[in-house]
Amino acid sequence: MSKTILVTGGAGYIGSHTVLQLLLSGYKTVVVDNLDNSSDVALKRVKELAGEFGRNLSFYQLVFSSSATVYGWPKKVPCTEEFPLSAVNPYGRTKLFIEEICRDLRNSDSQWKIILLRYFNPVGAHPSGHIGEDPRGTPNNLMPFVQQVAVGRRQALTVFGKDYSTKDGTGVRDYIHVVDLADGHIAALKKLSDPKIGCEVYNLGTGKGTSVLEMVTAFEKASGKKIPLQIAGRRPGDAEVVYASIKKAETELKWK
Repeated sequence: MSKTILVTGGAGYIGSHTVLQLLLSGYKTVVVDNLDNSSDVALKRVKELAGEFGRNLSFYQLVFSSSATVYGWPKKVPCTEEFPLSAVNPYGRTKLFIEEICRDLRNSDSQWKIILLRYFNPVGAHPSGHIGEDPRGTPNNLMPFVQQVAVGRRQALTVFGKDYSTKDGTGVRDYIHVVDLADGHIAALKKLSDPKIGCEVYNLGTGKGTSVLEMVTAFEKASGKKIPLQIAGRRPGDAEVVYASIKKAETELKWK
């Protein structure tokens, strides 16, 4: 009998790719999404609230979508799961707070099995082209900005900071394909069957750092589109270099 997985935010960018990979892996899914930054074109709206659904089923297994932003400004790289946590922006702090709540939940009730997945920077789209990233309003990530410039919705890409101590002066991040990230969720779900799991954390990245300008150059080469640039000052809270150590995920989740 196939397991049924509740996916909150399943109509969004990462969520829709994860739902597709779950279905391809034989799981059944129930999706809950308020469609605030997604569309019912991707998935039919589900009306049950996630909290009520969970209580009715009395489930005790959870995979939480955390973020590399919990590492703040790491003093060295690659980031391992044992690094001190020091989020420096509101988004990172919300992820850190929820991680702490998950640990408290496990400590208060040993029935819970929880895996925290610290995403690095998801990019790309499903090879079919049917689902991808097209955020409403101002994007939060690099590549949607690049894509909007390429199709003429923006005149130029604003690069925040070109005076970092990196090879080309721009910030370095760990950009992971969204389908690989989705597959990381499948690996995490399988790991939940391990009786030794309590509340465990894994980085999901490539283990390699790529600069903003390197990403732009790669996009230009793949698309044949020239991306005009506008250089601006650094943004508060932006770290210089952040990329993952993925040894733990490779070893324990059998994922890469």
